Amino acid sequence: MYVLIGGGGLIGLTLAQNLVNLGHTVAVIDIDPGACRDARDRLGVMAFEGSAVTTEILIEAGIRKADAICAVLRYDALNLAMVSLARHYNVPHIISRMRHRDFEQPLRHAGAHRIISTVDLAVSTMINAVEYPQVESMMHFEQGQIEVLKLSIPKDSSVVGLKISQIAQASEFPSNSLIIGYQPHPHMNLIVPNGDTVLEGGSTVLVVTQPEYLHQIINFLQHCPTVQAF
Repeated sequence: MYVLIGGGGLIGLTLAQNLVNLGHTVAVIDIDPGACRDARDRLGVMAFEGSAVTTEILIEAGIRKADAICAVLRYDALNLAMVSLARHYNVPHIISRMRHRDFEQPLRHAGAHRIISTVDLAVSTMINAVEYPQVESMMHFEQGQIEVLKLSIPKDSSVVGLKISQIAQASEFPSNSLIIGYQPHPHMNLIVPNGDTVLEGGSTVLVVTQPEYLHQIINFLQHCPTVQAF
């Protein structure tokens, strides 16, 4: 994909680096010559010096052939303008960063297909870290109706050695939850498990569940029986 990024700040350049690593062709637009220089010299991507909300620069950067644009400019109003121009040029995928929630509806009306609230994302991540310290990461879907969590399995957990089919049948495991990913060791790839997959101690799982079952899932998968001394 050809991805056009408006904004060469920390988020813009980090995004560009990650997209390049995934094999995409990337161009960055920024008014700062230093940011453009970093994009070219450090990341090896195309960079266009100028405003990302002017048609001349956008056309020069190839907005007519872009598969996606990411508006990550400093101000919401500028992102709104870039989204509007991207819609005018029929860019298939338009993604925008948002700082203030007042801009959510204007961005949607302007044509943004995805809106990423940097404040909401940071707050949500911190809340999860406080509320669920055992969880490595968590993602919310459908306004928080569905949760996907990444959870490590302790070496002495009671589920170590069990098949996923056995875990799914356990009364402590919510019936509307699924283990959708399994990583036996940190250096191994994540796989899609089946019912015969056996959980190992020190492995990692991805679980889909609903918010009300989060604590139950965590307690069950990470439960480590204590051995009483006599």
